[in-house]
Formats: sequence, C-alpha cells, structure tokens
Amino acid sequence: MAAVRVTAVAVVLAAVAVAAAALNTDGLALLALKFAVTDDPGSVLDTWRDADADACGWSGVTCVDGSGGRVAAVELANLSLAGYLPSELSLLSELTTLSLPSNRLSGQIPVAISALQKLTTLDLAHNLLSGQIPAGIGRLASLSRLDLSSNQLNGTLPPSIAGLPRLSGVLNLSYNHFTGGIPPEFGGIPVAVSLDLRGNDLAGEIPQVGSLVNQGPTAFDDNPGLCGFPLKVECAGQRDEPRIPQSNNGMNPGAAAEVGRPAKRRSSPTVPILAVIVVAAIVAGLVLQWRCRRRCAATTRDEDMASSTKEKSGAVTLAGTEERRGGGEEGELFVAVDDGFGMELEELLRASAYVVGKSRGGIVYRVVPVRGTAVAVRRLSEPDDGDCAESGWRRRRAFEAEAAAIGRACHPNVARLRAYYYAPDEKLLIYDYLGNGSLHSALHGGPTASPTPLPWSVRLSVVQGAARGLAYLHECSPRRYVHGCIKSSKILLDDELRAHVSGFGLARLVAGAHKTAHSKKLGSAACALRSGALSALSYVAPELRAPGGTAAAATQKGDVFAFGVVLLEAVTGRQPTEGEGGLELEAWVRRAFKEERPLSEVVDPTLLGEVHAKKLVLAVFHVALGCTEPDPELRPRMRAVAESLDRIN
Repeated sequence: MAAVRVTAVAVVLAAVAVAAAALNTDGLALLALKFAVTDDPGSVLDTWRDADADACGWSGVTCVDGSGGRVAAVELANLSLAGYLPSELSLLSELTTLSLPSNRLSGQIPVAISALQKLTTLDLAHNLLSGQIPAGIGRLASLSRLDLSSNQLNGTLPPSIAGLPRLSGVLNLSYNHFTGGIPPEFGGIPVAVSLDLRGNDLAGEIPQVGSLVNQGPTAFDDNPGLCGFPLKVECAGQRDEPRIPQSNNGMNPGAAAEVGRPAKRRSSPTVPILAVIVVAAIVAGLVLQWRCRRRCAATTRDEDMASSTKEKSGAVTLAGTEERRGGGEEGELFVAVDDGFGMELEELLRASAYVVGKSRGGIVYRVVPVRGTAVAVRRLSEPDDGDCAESGWRRRRAFEAEAAAIGRACHPNVARLRAYYYAPDEKLLIYDYLGNGSLHSALHGGPTASPTPLPWSVRLSVVQGAARGLAYLHECSPRRYVHGCIKSSKILLDDELRAHVSGFGLARLVAGAHKTAHSKKLGSAACALRSGALSALSYVAPELRAPGGTAAAATQKGDVFAFGVVLLEAVTGRQPTEGEGGLELEAWVRRAFKEERPLSEVVDPTLLGEVHAKKLVLAVFHVALGCTEPDPELRPRMRAVAESLDRIN
C-alpha cells in the first residue's frame, strides 16, 4: 500500500513539473505532503500552489531568511488533516521544526526522516501513526524536543533515542503500544528533559540508573507490567539494601546522575587562596591610609557591641550612643519595602536587640520592639568613606537601587526584605525573624538546633523549598540574578520548618555602596574568603577556584554547584569538608558512587532507620552529583534541579 502511495505522489509531481519549474526542492517536497493529505477540512493547504515562486508564503511554512526559499519550519497543528507522511520530507535539509500534532495522520513514520540533520523539534503527537519508531531518529544530532505521544506506535523503545546529544526539552512517548522493558540507556537522558512513558505496555523493573532515578511515578503510570522505584509496585526478588548503581558508559555526559566516570583530581586550592589573600592585603594596604580612621572607628563600635552582648547575654539597642545616631542626619533614608511593615524608625532603633549572628559582612540582631513581632536586622559593617558629597550621593543611589532589587524578590522560599535604612555611616536591612535557625545548625548542631535529628521528610521538604527559592531568584528578572554565596547556613527555617533562602543581594549591596561597578558581581570565592571559614571554600565551584579564572564574578552555575553541596550535606549529615581520606564531601561521595559502595556507608546514619526513604535518598544523591559536575556546562539549571527534587516524594 505504501508503495502505491509513493508511486501516486511521483506521478502527481511529474504532472506538475512543468508548472512548478520555479519551485525548488523544498517546494516540491511540500507538494508531496499536500498530495499525501487526503482530507483537509479547513482548506489550509489550498494556499500551497505549484505556480508560486517558492513555498515561503504558504500557510504553516517558515523559510530561512536570505536562503532563496529554503524551508525552516512546517507547523500545521490542530487542523484534522488526514493522510500520511511522505518520504519526500527528507529533502527539507534546512528544516528545524516539523510540528503536525492533533491531526489524523496515519501510516508509519518514514525511515528517511533521519536525513533531517538540522531538525530540533519533531512533534507528531495526537495522530494515528503506527509501526515502530525508526532507529534513525536516534541519529538526529540537533533534535532537542521529541513528542510522539497519543499515537498507535508499537515495538520496543529504541535505545538510540537516549543518545540524542542535544535532547533538552521533551521526550514524550506516552499513550502508545510500546512493549518490552525500559532500556538502561534511558538513564543517560539529561535530568532537565521531561520524560513521559505513560500509557504503554512496558514491563519489567525500571532500571535504577542515571536520571531514571530522578523521575517521579507519573512518568511511568499506566504500564501494568512495570515495577520498582518510583512506582509503589515491588519487583520479585528485589534487594532490601539498595547499592549505588553502576553508571552506564553510554550515557549522555550531561545527565545529572552520571557517576561512572572517574572523579577528576582536584588541584589544591591553597595556591589560589594565598594569591587572593596576598592581592587583598596589598589593596588593603593602599586603601588603608585614607579610610582607616572612619572604618576602624565604626567597626570597633560594632565589635564592642557584639562582644558585650554575647558575654552578658543582654540586650543593646541599634541606636547605640548619641554619637552613633544623631538623628536628622543629611542623606539618611528609611524605606518600608513591604506596605504591611508598620514599625517606625525610632521604634526600631530604640528596641531591644540581641546578637544572633556575626560575620565580616556585618552583625545580625533579633530586634524585639515594645509592640509587634520580632524582626531580624542586619547591620552592614562597612560604612561609606564619604569624603565627597557627590560620591556620597552616588553611593546612596546605588544602595537604593540594590535594596529595591532585593525587595522585589517575593517568593515563599526567599527571605523577605521588609525595610531598609541608609545613612552615610549606617546601613540596616530589616527582615522577618525566622526563629528555627538555619539548615546548617539543624544538621550539624548550633544554638537553635533541635536535639532530635531532622527526619528525612523534613530534609526533603527543606531542600525542595530552597531549590524553588533559588530557581526563582535565577529567573525572576532579566538581570539573571546570582546569589553568589549559597551554603546551608544561608537556608533559614521558620516555625513550620519551611526553607527561606537568605543573603540574596548582600554582595552586590555592599559592593555597590562603596566600590566600583567592577565589583558588583562578587564571586563565590570572595564570599568564602569573607566568611573566614575553610568549609566555605567547599561550596565554591572548581572553575571559580582556578587561578586566573572567574573568581571575581559569581555565576548561576556556581550557585548550582554550591546548592549541590548543600544537598550532599542534607543526605550525608556531614560538613562540606568532612569527606573521608582527606577529600572534600563532594569528591568523596563521587568516588563512593564510582566504587558502588553500599548506600549505608554514605548516607546519614540517623536516616537508616527510615527504610522507606532509602531510594528517595538515592534519588537526591543523583541530583546532587548532577549539580556538582566539574564541568559547569554539564550542570542543570536551577529550575530543572527544583523540578527534579519536586518529583521525589
């Protein structure tokens, strides 16, 4: 029957060859599609005329600019077209998009479609196509989105699809009649790809490899013969103690769960650290002569106040002495970012304040007003140099702009800026007070830590919320914000143990107040040095540690790496520096996965009693290893990380 159809098309094309002499090969290929359509209820293809000079004006057709009529896209969705797909479509060598969903096309997908090497999107969903998926589709090197759902396709899933090098959007094979098992090669599909295998006749155990471990149960629903995680259907003879699965050598190296390749030897961070310290010391020495008196005086007052508070466990006030806060000072500004924030400036400055945190970036107080609820106030430690009215005005405008940007970040999992105060020698940021401390203290101990270890359900909920918050920060603005200092101590917990990402914008705020624009994107390495803690360097991505690298410019990929380290903290219960054999945590876990060591040797011992959580913990490990890939190009975006974690439940 197919041969008869092809012959008929050839006869028709020959009949119009004279009239269509002006048409190029692409136009003739599309005429073949038109004559393969047996029913066009909307008469859409009536615009496809053989007398036209090219196909660029035809309905649903887009051409490449300046290419002499070469076709780039054919998009004919929801038109109820009946017919079949002719093999002549393979002549569209410049085609990037073939989108024909929600029609009534039948027959097989032509094998010759594998010739479309520039094709990025193939959408044939909701048709009546039958037969097997041509193996040649796995050779479409540019394909990023493949949707063949809701057809009548059968046979087994071709492993070659998993090797598509550019696959990054959708792989939807749902609601067909595919049989057999899921090929282990599918574990090499990147985590960022939305995989959907629902509604088929697949059978056997879901391979526990690669990104398949990160998929939620909905990706495999309505396959009565499938069993194993993440479905709640146990397979016969399944082991109680899951082991770290062996990586598949054929996997896409961009998959978040790739663990099979040897861990790269890390160069010692000592040399770049010393180099940064030496440079910082030289710069500090040059600057010290003209800013020391003012800066040292302000810093000394902060240090004395913090020390006094910690030693006596008593309260101070933010106003301090009359010398510190003279009132009515020129250039001062108090702005309530949140309309619901009703505290006045004088009330805030005169309220009792208790030190709850201190770093080189400033001191954090819990401020308890006479009326209303407690708030957290961060006092930035570095004042303006203020030797010029014009430069002071510029610093104030820069501070206002950055504080306003922080205030616009409104998400349930981001610490909310309620108000800010600016004066030439004083800068305050006011947030809601979150009384349960940080994820760091909850995992590793601290003043606010509970004596009971965090159960798995709470840990998973916290990292899921933190991932959503960080993903929001990355995408909420065209400026493509970067946090630049992600670590477990920056993830705060409220009374219901919900996660709130804190510290967003602080690096830019401090830099914008008294430095040049070059330093507004303060890097993760600089953040680690400011913290003064060796463990902070473990959150810094390899490319930001390298001499001559981008240590002065934070990146979103650097945030993803740091968040991956936070995930490893949550599932191992270890500090970032507490890997075995002198390794950092990330390198030690990666080596453990390579050696296929039992999960019980790596996971937090307090979680071993939660038998039901073992495979969920394993899934989080895979997401974490994807986030901490040494090559930043192989790390997923935070949105993909958040979606992967949300599927683990």
